[in-house]
Amino acid sequence: MREGAPRLAGTTVLCVRRAGAVAMGSDGQVTLGTTVVKHNAVKVRRLADGKILAGFAGSAADSLSLLERFQECLGAHGKNLLRAAVELAKLWRTDRMLRRLESVLAVADQDMSLLLSGTGDVIEPDDGVIGIGSGGPYAAAAARALLGSTELPAAEIVRKSLEIAADLCIYTNNKIVVEELQPCAP
Repeated sequence: MREGAPRLAGTTVLCVRRAGAVAMGSDGQVTLGTTVVKHNAVKVRRLADGKILAGFAGSAADSLSLLERFQECLGAHGKNLLRAAVELAKLWRTDRMLRRLESVLAVADQDMSLLLSGTGDVIEPDDGVIGIGSGGPYAAAAARALLGSTELPAAEIVRKSLEIAADLCIYTNNKIVVEELQPCAP
């Protein structure tokens, strides 16, 4: 990024697993420097015919470029989440253009949730909770508390946790979008 250029900052994306379901949600705020420039951005997408959830934090243009590459990797690897994530991580580290991108991705399918970064990280959390972006740690902490003390479903935990993050993080608002993958019927 050019020195002195305003930077798109902020965002909160949260992914939670419970009882076979996985939910991912985000706030809608986009900031440019210290100014809110958009309130209802959609930062969570359904990929692979709706079977994979992907959320992003960081520069919007960089994130969208990475999501496009991730979709290409999914296509090349038969929609296998782990193989596509590893391939994207390798590309992200080695490709001259991609390694300059400033973003973090959270991706999930029915079986696993992964955090992807430009340093080559492909991390599956032990507890199924991923929080990224400026409000990510707040949302993840709230989700872990709700998982341990309530019987709420995954989607409701995501929504309530993002609301808590919006109360704490100045780069997170309460225009929340939640997507969910339900367990497959036997």
